Parts: sequence; structure tokens; C-alpha cells
Amino acid sequence: MADSSRERTAADRRLERIVRASWLGAVLFMCSAASLAAEGDKLFASCIACHGSKGEGNAALNAPAIAGQDAAYVERQLLNFRNRRRGTHKSDVFGAQMQAAATVLPDDTAVAKVASYVASLPKNVIAKPATGNLHNGKNLYNGKCGACHGGVAEGNQALKSPRLAGLDATYLKLQFAHFRDGVRGTDPQDTPGRQMAMMAKTLPAERDIDDIIAFIHQQGRPK
Repeated sequence: MADSSRERTAADRRLERIVRASWLGAVLFMCSAASLAAEGDKLFASCIACHGSKGEGNAALNAPAIAGQDAAYVERQLLNFRNRRRGTHKSDVFGAQMQAAATVLPDDTAVAKVASYVASLPKNVIAKPATGNLHNGKNLYNGKCGACHGGVAEGNQALKSPRLAGLDATYLKLQFAHFRDGVRGTDPQDTPGRQMAMMAKTLPAERDIDDIIAFIHQQGRPK
């Protein structure tokens, strides 16, 4: 009985140490993210002209809403632009502009700070949702998009899939076309982009794309 009791006590102590270490790691991670976001506020000034002071985007400039987007995704896309993995195709005029804008940030640390700040902003909600056949859009989205981008278009960090809810229809359609037509997602180092490019080729009908976007725009809205 005594040996059994000592074994349980030792096991309890090990479990306690694991829990404490996990808790400390989580706290340090949150503090680090908060610190990066605070420093990213000033660096974000160079993004405001196109993406807005609240990261709400500007459809007229084809600048997407980035507020509340996953920090890892924002950081990855900024690095893709900086390292010429995105925005190099002659048909990607807006991507070329973004490629130039991304080089304004002095280094990769600055990129991480801006990404953390963007992620800390309140998520954007589409003011005027796109219209379409929601039933068809829901079925197509669940069948082709939901596994990666989430059931309500919230994104999936583990799969490196961005949040789609909150992005305007013009931007979504253009990026979908870019993936489908080989303008985006062709660089060998852009694995998530290459996966999206393959998926985009399975939806050739414009009407279906409109229906999917209409469904996406219903997600994340106040009920």
C-alpha cells in the first residue's frame, strides 16, 4: 500500500509539473503576441493607405480586409511578397503593388510585428453581403472549401488556411481566378498556394463561385 501511495504521489507531482509548464508556455506565448502587436501598431502605418486604419480593406483598391486574420497567414503572405513567391505574374497587377509595399518593412521581425497587430484587430464584417443561391453555395462550400477553411469560413491555422468571412466579393473572385489560371500558387515553396490552385480548377462555373461567396458572406455575421 505504501509503495502504491508513493507511486501515485510521484505521478501527481509529474502531472503538476507538466500542467505548470504548459500554463507558463501559454502565458509566455500570449505575452509575446501582445508585445509584437503593440510594436506592430506603428509599423502598420505604411499599410493604412490601402487597407484602412482598422484593417477594413478597400474594394476600390482591391485591398482586402485583413483585420482579425490569422497572424501566421498574414506573416506568410507578406514573406511571399517580399521573397517574390507571390505577385510576380504579369497579370497580377495588385500583387505587384503589394510586393513593393511589403519591402517597406525593414526585416522579417517587422513583418511578424505587423502580422500580430493585424490579427489583434476586430474582425471585419461585410456590410453588403453578395447575393446568390445560398443552398447551392452552402453545398459547394461544404464539399470543396469547408474541410480547410472551416465550417463557417473562419479559417484553420493548422492547415494554413485563411479566414474567408469578411473578405469582399471582388477580392475573393479575383484571387480564386488567379489560383485557377496559374497567376497565384505556382511557386514550389508555396505549398498551401499550390494546394489551393489545384482545388480552384474543380470549380469552373462562375455562377457556382458567386453562390459560394454569397454563402461565405453570411458567415460571421450578427444573428
